Amino acid sequence: MLFATTSPEEKRRALRKALQHGRLLRFPGAFSPLVAMLIERLGFDGVYISGAVLSADLGLPDVGLTTLSEVAWRSRQIARVTNLPAIVDIDTGFGEVLNVARTIQELEELGLAGCHLEDQVNPKRCGHLDHKMLVPVAAMERKVQAAVQARRDPNFLIIARTDARGVEGLEAAIARARAYVAAGADMIFPEALQSEAEFAAFRAALPGVPLLANMTEFGKSPLLSAERLEALGYNLVIYPVTGLRLAMKAVEEGFRQLLQTGSQEALLDRMQTRKALYELLQYERYTIFDQDLYNFRIETESENG
Repeated sequence: MLFATTSPEEKRRALRKALQHGRLLRFPGAFSPLVAMLIERLGFDGVYISGAVLSADLGLPDVGLTTLSEVAWRSRQIARVTNLPAIVDIDTGFGEVLNVARTIQELEELGLAGCHLEDQVNPKRCGHLDHKMLVPVAAMERKVQAAVQARRDPNFLIIARTDARGVEGLEAAIARARAYVAAGADMIFPEALQSEAEFAAFRAALPGVPLLANMTEFGKSPLLSAERLEALGYNLVIYPVTGLRLAMKAVEEGFRQLLQTGSQEALLDRMQTRKALYELLQYERYTIFDQDLYNFRIETESENG
């Protein structure tokens, strides 16, 4: 009920084991705990917490304005309600080496299964925008090393993201990825690859290294199917903003109609019903728990003599 029954340690072990099976793992983005619960109910493999989505939910652009406290607390709220592993975007680590170390330990303590750290200069940009700037390879290597050394649970997944494709080119991105693996990264996230051929080239260049694919809409990467990504040898795919975009479009259209007509009557068939929401929230289990807990009578002093 209040928390998932699977412990954070079990979630991390399960994710590590799943990554060894060669099957593509699918992690849609959750912008709230309720969405994470739906992701689990529908049968996905895990939950992704996007920095861009968290920023947008706060009314901010994705330019590194969120803080560790904001990201960590929201991540904890999402991770606690699902038995699936949750991974989170930590941008550039909220500072330098010591900040990265603290970030890892905070997230591990709060129940996350892993995170990804990127090699942009702070303030960063959305990975699918132009004019990004990168830190030197050695600086990112130190951050990756700090992340690996800081974790207490060896199953906490350290994912190194490189934004070099759009700045230095594909070969430089591959070279950076190799350096980050040598520094201890468990998985590589090549951001904003621009064709299926580039996804294939990255896979060929890093045999045996787990790879993450980002299938975000309206970006620089083609929207490859899960079947195609699995055939290419990718291990995990995220759909970071899909849920938020679907929700915001539906809200916008519904509110426009409400403004124009003065009633939501015509929108009812486009809404999640009260029954479906209560089922997702497990209302009945909470009611039974409450009744069982308070199913007694308090004796008065006179009755006790």
